[in-house]
Amino acid sequence: MVSTDAPRVALIQFPGSNCEWETKRAAEAAGIICDIFRWNRDPELLTEYDGYIIGGGFSYQDRVRSGAIAAKEPIVATMFDQVIEYGKPVLGICNGAQVLVESGLIPGLHPGQVEMALAPNYPDPAGRLGDFCCRWVYLKHSCPQGRCTLTNQMETDYIWPVPIAHGEGRFTTRTQGLIDQLRENDQIVFQYCTAQGHVDESREVNPNGAMANIAGLCNPQGNVLAMMPHPERASFVRQLPGELGEMWGEQKAEAWGSREAMAAPGPGRLVFDSLREALLATAVV
Repeated sequence: MVSTDAPRVALIQFPGSNCEWETKRAAEAAGIICDIFRWNRDPELLTEYDGYIIGGGFSYQDRVRSGAIAAKEPIVATMFDQVIEYGKPVLGICNGAQVLVESGLIPGLHPGQVEMALAPNYPDPAGRLGDFCCRWVYLKHSCPQGRCTLTNQMETDYIWPVPIAHGEGRFTTRTQGLIDQLRENDQIVFQYCTAQGHVDESREVNPNGAMANIAGLCNPQGNVLAMMPHPERASFVRQLPGELGEMWGEQKAEAWGSREAMAAPGPGRLVFDSLREALLATAVV
């Protein structure tokens, strides 16, 4: 049971969303009140929330391109205004990341302008499901701790396993010098890497061919995070694959037979723990 004094987020559900319930469970396990908020409700009701989550799925069947139609909904315009005016935190996961890019909140150097794209993946060398990539990867927390408020519980260079499931997840841009600017601003929050933390551009490590191995970006203020991997699917030990090895694989093996141990936090919980802290810091009393 989440405390009634806990911060509240609206988890925005568009037609085609399919990750809202697992994301809600992960958020609530971190002590956040999480309401699933349908896209066709009165956008003004969003102002009552401390922050927002846009989860994964295929909003509007990914017509035109992923996230493009959802980003034009009035509900997103209201969220945009709340973020700009009050600094409310936003977490966009997979399709949610695509919506944030299409709305101009990410990378947000010029809020409202679409400065990047989440393009179709480069072909998977293993031929798994064509260009749709669905597997576990490793991420490096590449920005200084505290730079992004939605990862402030993670130390710099923290390496963690997490699953991906997308066909259009390749962060890219045509703007000359933009990636260098994102590096200088420490806006590159997560990068695909090896289990040892090496940032390798090979398809086995960088599954979609993203520029600079980008898996997650924040806005210049650090209160909006767009990430393609799914932290909600790595928020409990029971979700981890047994073959991971090392610390997390060992914890999963030790948890067998214990419901309590299986419900212990997984590596993705740190994103939701950080979100809760960011919500408390910006909540209007």
